[in-house]
Amino acid sequence: MSDTTYLAEGPRTAIRPFTPADADEFTARARESRELHRPWLFPPTDPDTYAAYATVLIEDPSKAGFLLCERHGAGAGGDGAVAGFININNIVIGGFRCGALGYGAFAHAAGRGLMAEGLGLVLRYAFGSLGLHRLEANIQPGNEASIALVRRAGFRLEGFSPDFLFIDGAWRDHERWAITAEMC
Repeated sequence: MSDTTYLAEGPRTAIRPFTPADADEFTARARESRELHRPWLFPPTDPDTYAAYATVLIEDPSKAGFLLCERHGAGAGGDGAVAGFININNIVIGGFRCGALGYGAFAHAAGRGLMAEGLGLVLRYAFGSLGLHRLEANIQPGNEASIALVRRAGFRLEGFSPDFLFIDGAWRDHERWAITAEMC
């Protein structure tokens, strides 16, 4: 994917927007990663669901979706392979300038530090180009990998919200983690 325009690049990863053309790779990676994602995450695994998901991320100004791609033979996927995704949802501008993160690594990329690098790229982009001041990550308490990711990135634990999000047929408790532009 040498003709891909990235929004930000690191030594091993880069971020770019979702496109409709990513459906086959994204859904194949999501299907391969079901065991890794459950019970925390349910990304689209078929083209129709991906189309609806990506369309919202592409067209809704209150969302920004980023595909995390491997760069220059960084590993199993090679140059441009999709390693994961990081989305900013519920973007509010004005005096609040905040958004809520959602993210996931794909199985072939898990445990290789790619999400940590990619999250750093998204933070710089969000606090720079998007002009946001604060990002939040709401994480189920048992999701140790996700908590470790945001902790390494400098997020602070701000609280606990019982029955916060409806996931997989039930209301789930979440820890509230946040970071501001000044903390980066």
